[in-house]
Amino acid sequence: MTFVTVHCPHCDSEQIVKRGKTRRGTQRYLCQHTACLTGSFLLHYRNRGCLPAVTPPLIAMSRKASGVRDTARSLHLRPTTVLSALKKKEAGLESVNTALLRTLDPERIAIDIERAGEAEAEMAEMWSFVGNKGNPRWLWHAIDHQTGAVLAYVFGRRQDAVFRKLKALLEPFGLTYYFTDQWGAYTRHLEPEEHTVGKRHTQKIECKHLTLRTRIKRLVRKTICFSKTTQMHDIVIGLFVNRHAFGRTVSSGHLHF
Repeated sequence: MTFVTVHCPHCDSEQIVKRGKTRRGTQRYLCQHTACLTGSFLLHYRNRGCLPAVTPPLIAMSRKASGVRDTARSLHLRPTTVLSALKKKEAGLESVNTALLRTLDPERIAIDIERAGEAEAEMAEMWSFVGNKGNPRWLWHAIDHQTGAVLAYVFGRRQDAVFRKLKALLEPFGLTYYFTDQWGAYTRHLEPEEHTVGKRHTQKIECKHLTLRTRIKRLVRKTICFSKTTQMHDIVIGLFVNRHAFGRTVSSGHLHF
């Protein structure tokens, strides 16, 4: 009789127990390490898309201007496998820069404002579409006027209700002054004494737009690459913002095979 030590392919833990078998009779295993969120796994996968090593490059390609079919061809996967892997990341996305927010103490924010003056932010909206240009999907986001750090973002139409969502997400940052373009939603929901209109003071956020259009193929103005569903559109852009603006590695949570 031969015994084989099974290690978790994600955390390398040896705290492994058997967890039944698949319909094809392949043994499943479960990692019981408290810090591991992988759930059950197999030692040998028939489907290449289930390999743990496939997901990281798949997600990385989605953040580097690669479409679903382009990613599938490069990694020798099915497009449905790519779509499934991206959708599993949706639950881990955040619309607010919580890493930055955790470093801010509400009492200290008030003191810093009194000493240094205004807590300023730039806000703007960025056009794209889903399916066809008759179905626009706007990215609304805000950045710190001094550092350029992205504070929060939301998706939706170019309507006042969507801007109010963004404004609500920004409340914990203690902002007192805003720089925006001439879109009417800003003047309707921001007081004149805390608001300056004009492109002169929104150069940093416009530069963010240029970066997004360069790095994400779906946002290029003249391209045949676009999202067919709102869900995929928001996930791909959200993955990029969470990783490169918030500094977060999005976890897909428990996976079950």
